[in-house]
Amino acid sequence: MTQRKPEWLKINLVSGSELASFKELKQTMRTKTLHTVCEEAKCPNIHECWASGTATFMILGDICTRACRFCAVKTGLPTELDTAEPERVAEAAEQMRLKHVVVTSVARDDLADGGAQIFADTIRAIRRRLPFASVEVLIPDFMGNWDALKVVMDAKPDVLNHNIEAVRRMSDRVRARAKYDRTLELLKKAKEFQPSIPTKSSLMIGVGETMEEIIETMDDLRSVDVNIMTIGQYLQPTKKHLKVEKFYHPDEFARLKDEGMNRGFSHVESGPLVRSSYHAHEQASAAKETIAKESMPKAQ
Repeated sequence: MTQRKPEWLKINLVSGSELASFKELKQTMRTKTLHTVCEEAKCPNIHECWASGTATFMILGDICTRACRFCAVKTGLPTELDTAEPERVAEAAEQMRLKHVVVTSVARDDLADGGAQIFADTIRAIRRRLPFASVEVLIPDFMGNWDALKVVMDAKPDVLNHNIEAVRRMSDRVRARAKYDRTLELLKKAKEFQPSIPTKSSLMIGVGETMEEIIETMDDLRSVDVNIMTIGQYLQPTKKHLKVEKFYHPDEFARLKDEGMNRGFSHVESGPLVRSSYHAHEQASAAKETIAKESMPKAQ
């Protein structure tokens, strides 16, 4: 039996000038033939974020080679690679006058590098047009191809994000092809390649995990020096996807934020409607400040 959403998961619709900003941003995306994960993944914060002029670009097309049981993005076999896409993303970011640009992608297991070069080209294209903007990338696992990861890290994004998504026990059930330990290894390798770049990961809860397992996941992420963690409520996008096993109360999310901060994350964003890129600019700033302080020479 499907659980009814509690009151705290109700989303306020925007109107007036906010709605106009949302429509303008949507038109920009369509004009430049761009995709956003905000739309494809049915993000509950789309109106709030778009009304404030922020969005997460989704590169490498809109067809994913994986079929994760929580995700609403289309699945299939992509047919082409658009090498002009990085410049269009940069043009759109410039037109929107963004201060923090988030770039993610579908999984492209059909490509030898998983799309790493397009990620790197997109980072550099944004830097040319918006030199003062920060750039965050939310990458797939490249099937454990660390040479591909190095290509992305060499382009020096301001934040490297790769989502763990679920606790260890639930990982294989929730994700397709992705592996819990491979995610941890990717986050560890990213820091080895570029120690000064903050790393980030997101956990989706409500699919059958326990509170103890959530805290264990925090410890696993801190063991590979992840700086930023986001925790949000899983919401079933369609009837064919995983059912929600539990709706966590806002007080439980507040407790998890405290647990995370006590474990040394520079920033923890935890709430029912939180998604990986929610308040991304604030997360990045907090992480950079923490890393800068930690790298300062200690007084003798």
